[in-house]
Amino acid sequence: MNDTSHPPRDTRHSLPMALLRAREAVMNRFRPMLAAHDINEQQWRVIRVLGEVDSLDATEVAVRANILAPSLTRMIKAMTERGLIERAKDASDGRRVMLSIAPKGRALLTAVAPDSAEIYRALEQAYGPERTSQLIELLIELAELDS
Repeated sequence: MNDTSHPPRDTRHSLPMALLRAREAVMNRFRPMLAAHDINEQQWRVIRVLGEVDSLDATEVAVRANILAPSLTRMIKAMTERGLIERAKDASDGRRVMLSIAPKGRALLTAVAPDSAEIYRALEQAYGPERTSQLIELLIELAELDS
């Protein structure tokens, strides 16, 4: 039985649609920078995640970078060949693939940092530093509802 007493929200006030529009508004600022460094969004997320740790199991990288495991599997070879990441078998479990950032990946992080910081400054100037910080915290809380 269809309940017609609650029609769908207009797309402007739909949470999934609003999140997608906000993501695009932010990523439109970052995409030219990533393209200038010859890296795509998914590869950048992997580099960022690995830049925060010594090494991680590939499954955990996929989770933290919000990338489907089959997509990451395809990316590992290309990123390893480019010298951005390093791949090794786990010493205690040979089936696990461990990933770490390579020196070239670390250099990429360093090279991109000033441009990235400038984009963040512009976003905070346009939206407000307090609102930006609050938005990030709210989005973290929203994402953790699924945990």
